Amino acid sequence: MGDGRPQDAASVPLIIATILRGDGITGVDTHIRQLRRYLDESGTASTLVTPFSWGGPLVYPIFGLRKLGLERYCPPASVAWYMHWHEVFLRNALRRRLARTGDCVVYAQDPPTARAALRVRRGPHQRVVMAVHLRISMADEWADKKQIKRGGTVFRAIRRMEREAIPQVDGLVFVSRWGREAVLGWLPEAAAVPFAIIGNFVTPLDSEPSRESLGDLVTIGNLDLVKNHRFLLQVLAEAKRSGRSLTLDVFGDGPCRKDLLQQARALGLEEQVRFRGYQPDARRFLPGYRAYVHASYSESLPLAIIEAMAAGLPIVAGDTGGIGELCDDGVEARFWPLDDPARATAVLIDLLDCEPARLKAANAALERFHRDFDADVVAPELEGFLRALSPRGPATAP
Repeated sequence: MGDGRPQDAASVPLIIATILRGDGITGVDTHIRQLRRYLDESGTASTLVTPFSWGGPLVYPIFGLRKLGLERYCPPASVAWYMHWHEVFLRNALRRRLARTGDCVVYAQDPPTARAALRVRRGPHQRVVMAVHLRISMADEWADKKQIKRGGTVFRAIRRMEREAIPQVDGLVFVSRWGREAVLGWLPEAAAVPFAIIGNFVTPLDSEPSRESLGDLVTIGNLDLVKNHRFLLQVLAEAKRSGRSLTLDVFGDGPCRKDLLQQARALGLEEQVRFRGYQPDARRFLPGYRAYVHASYSESLPLAIIEAMAAGLPIVAGDTGGIGELCDDGVEARFWPLDDPARATAVLIDLLDCEPARLKAANAALERFHRDFDADVVAPELEGFLRALSPRGPATAP
């Protein structure tokens, strides 16, 4: 393959595993799709294993019960049910897969998947490497969604699961330096695990994008509290008060949709904001906008911003989490304060009102994407790390 790897390591099967479906709307789903696309195009076989790979007659009743009642009436019980049964079904699917597989690397996308793989692997010749997409902990993410109480019973149970699984894996892939520091801040035992910091990546747009104008601003992301879409609407309202009527298209769906629609009406923004819902390939629309805006409180390394940079859009975002590892203020991006809509509006309008500056930031974003986040650049690094930790790879760790 021309990369200096032992040929034996190159032949070890890669099994990508997750408690998600693998084809959904999250950044983890996108990471899986992008990696599998790269592996397919490079002629490398991979297998995706999810809870739904196991199947059986209990799949729909077990998962359906949560949707039909628990989620509405007892969110903490719903989260506990989700975590438990998705791991059980995934464990059964992995047990069946690993029983007929020899040497391999299981690339787990989350702590419950890593624990499931560790419990059913048939020996150390079946390595488990975990991708750390977490901002801090899965417990914190559920608490941020107001589904569980921070420090409560379910919160503590998730933390125990993570403490059990993460230090035992054979390797960790952090998508940002910030993400590693955040995890080590509460789980210092993870420092002993071989690791690599390898950012998220996407392929370039498939063809020359249409430059048909779709509006001023665009954002992509689940409509969750932590994504802070309310702030974007406050900025638009502030701009409107100063005489600027900017448009915003929001791609994504989630529990905050109803509240955001009400907020848009209350602020008189119905003609300026379009909630486009979930689109299976929303990034194809991105070249039609003037700037990409992001207001999340906390991100490890958001794929949505990488997709916007691949589309040649300047970024306007808060300097939170790993975003500063994606783009620099005054170059590809403008960082705005997430606690002051008036100042944030000034930052945004200053960029939009100076077309040379906007175009310079757009070109810088596209150049940064091709240099640092193109799948052809980053995916080989990820595959190389996984292969290095395989049973037949060199016994070295970064």
